[in-house]
Amino acid sequence: MKAQVLNQYDETLGADRWVTLQDVPDPRIAKSTDVIVRIGGAGVCRTDLHIIEGVWKPHMDPTGDRLLPLIMGHENAGWVEEVGKEVEGIKVGDPVIVHPKISGGTCLACRRGFDMHGPGTFPGLDSNGGYSQYLCTSERNIVALPRTLAPKDVAPYSDAGLTAYRAVKKATRHLLPGERCVVIGAGGLGHIGIQCLKAMCAADIIVVDKSDASLALAGKVGADELVKADGNEVEAVLALTDGQGAEAVIDFVGEKGTTAKGLAMTRAMGSYYVVGYGEDIRVPTVDMVITEKNIIGNLVGTWAELVELMALADRGLVNLATVEYSLADANKALQDLNAGKIHGRAVLIP
Repeated sequence: MKAQVLNQYDETLGADRWVTLQDVPDPRIAKSTDVIVRIGGAGVCRTDLHIIEGVWKPHMDPTGDRLLPLIMGHENAGWVEEVGKEVEGIKVGDPVIVHPKISGGTCLACRRGFDMHGPGTFPGLDSNGGYSQYLCTSERNIVALPRTLAPKDVAPYSDAGLTAYRAVKKATRHLLPGERCVVIGAGGLGHIGIQCLKAMCAADIIVVDKSDASLALAGKVGADELVKADGNEVEAVLALTDGQGAEAVIDFVGEKGTTAKGLAMTRAMGSYYVVGYGEDIRVPTVDMVITEKNIIGNLVGTWAELVELMALADRGLVNLATVEYSLADANKALQDLNAGKIHGRAVLIP
């Protein structure tokens, strides 16, 4: 099969090309519960850029000689191509979306539904992923798509959408009508999060972004207030929240100073949900004691939450803004993402 392969890291992200289109062996059924998926769309995620620059190397490839070459791509959807002999409930040709973490299913975390915290593999990060024509996964990871949803249109939901949904679901458990939620970053994850907030609670949504195009997208998908990140965004948010800050702040950026600003936008006893990453959170412990603010991390969601998100998408309550690239143009997609040219999510189509 054809696949885009990462053969070396680039710490500065200065190279013209990061992946190479190669012929590689087709994945094979190794376990009776395996499923081969013919890729209909593979999302291009900022995590892929972090993989290229080596951010994940200490976690996935500490010796520098185990991981590469790697086929990236952890946001995948397509059609069932082949199934193991014990697979039930799905058949060849079914349209599906793939939960990104493959786990054994017997550990305590998995039995509680939190497969992403159990031992296993994460195709696209620590093993070959979906920047290719085919992907091997497990029946535990398969979510059947409603016939209203095409794989190429929903692939980024399997990580970007799922992560955004999980953070929003946590926040909506305490957000009440008349309260405020700040969303920092209205890009690939943020524009999904805004729609989930609109569908799941009655809080007012304040969106902060440095891009006029992203703010325009946020306005179209449900934001109540738009704030330009021009250096005065904290003051602007405080002005919109009676000087107190918001009950919830969801930070889809998590770098370049947003963590300090996000906490400053969070009112006393409020919750700051960090989703994006790239810098340290630094806050005096006395401030945490006095304000009783909560800092909550968010990993990709559960299989059940992916089912819930597909239900929202099926009803038209969440729509994904995508830019399509051919598999051969993976480098252009990655370069455009790095340059901030993509508003929504890029999707590779074999």
